[in-house]
Amino acid sequence: MATTSAVWREVRVLRHCIYAVSTQESGEKGWFRSLFVHKVDARKDAHSNLLSKTETSSLFKMQFHNVKPECLDAYNKLEVEVQNKLHRDQDYPCEVVGSWNTWYGEQDQAVHLWRYRGGYPALTECLDKLNNNKEYKEFRQERAKMLISRQNQLLLEFSFWNEPLPRPGPSIYEMRSYRLKPGTMIEWGNHWARAIKYRQENNEAVGGFFSQIGDLYVVHHLWAYKDLQSREETRNSAWLKEGWDSTVYYTVPLIRSMESRIMIPTQSSPLQ
Repeated sequence: MATTSAVWREVRVLRHCIYAVSTQESGEKGWFRSLFVHKVDARKDAHSNLLSKTETSSLFKMQFHNVKPECLDAYNKLEVEVQNKLHRDQDYPCEVVGSWNTWYGEQDQAVHLWRYRGGYPALTECLDKLNNNKEYKEFRQERAKMLISRQNQLLLEFSFWNEPLPRPGPSIYEMRSYRLKPGTMIEWGNHWARAIKYRQENNEAVGGFFSQIGDLYVVHHLWAYKDLQSREETRNSAWLKEGWDSTVYYTVPLIRSMESRIMIPTQSSPLQ
């Protein structure tokens, strides 16, 4: 009987703690929550300056093109031709980081990642030149016939992630996209700055990015694996490392939704 009473006392204490957390969701006012959540120092600066590689001044653009199923092969050939020209032309301050077709996820989708060295001025310069390029205008008109819809985002890269450099492959790529609750980007960055070390053993970490224009509070983590079995083994091995479970525990509550794409590099992709 004494044991039962003790159990019920613990249950009542737990309920009281849960109630305290739920009624003090303003954050740092909740004493119980503060015991477990890593505090972020208040700083009067933009999130982009606190989290990104400001010394590189690189801006990234992510493109999502939903292609008519019967046009995917023709679309890929056209993209290879145009990307090679832009990538090699020193007059355009942009370069292709990677291009893929989605294998698992949204079907008949092409994903492209571009880097603009020099930030927004480089992006503006590139767009101005392309708008006056007759050949590129013809390409866009031809490409438009093949597309169902398209979307893009402007991104910065996290300072603690690997620089996305060309890889020889062959690899499959996973892009895990997280839509965070507004106001949680700094907390996310703090946790992942410590956690990225748990995901480096097999050289799987390619790049990490967060949105600046487009859908906001969106994070993309890009990973490379030999195949799906390698992906499974690599992800499972992370759970054997002390500290990885804490990362998951503290970051899951920050997420509103998440998505995983398995992607295959196109012929022209520097990330193979």
